[in-house]
Amino acid sequence: MPQRKLIYGSLILSSVLLLLIARLVVSIPTSFLEQVQERSEKSRDKRSFYDIHCKGIYDKSIFARIDQICEDCYNLFREPKLHSVCRADCFNNKYFQGCLSTLLLTEEQEEINQLVDFLGK
Repeated sequence: MPQRKLIYGSLILSSVLLLLIARLVVSIPTSFLEQVQERSEKSRDKRSFYDIHCKGIYDKSIFARIDQICEDCYNLFREPKLHSVCRADCFNNKYFQGCLSTLLLTEEQEEINQLVDFLGK
């Protein structure tokens, strides 16, 4: 009989802990995603476009698409300076080209380079 109470108590404790962990897991990604989205929006505003020496036409959707490549590359390697060097000179650099290769975007490279030219000239 004491073993049943012990098993029953352990089962209840395990259930409560599982519910607490599940609640924490659900709440953490929301705040994390909000921070990532806020950072992405800040890095893709018009001021940021000029900060990285883009002299072409600012198109928010094109800029977001190209900037996402640097963001994905940064997320892959987690190298702090990678995001900024990838964006340097309006994405017209060897790091950006390296990110294209690393992310297996070589089939789209010509189109992406045309978009980079659109932003940078």
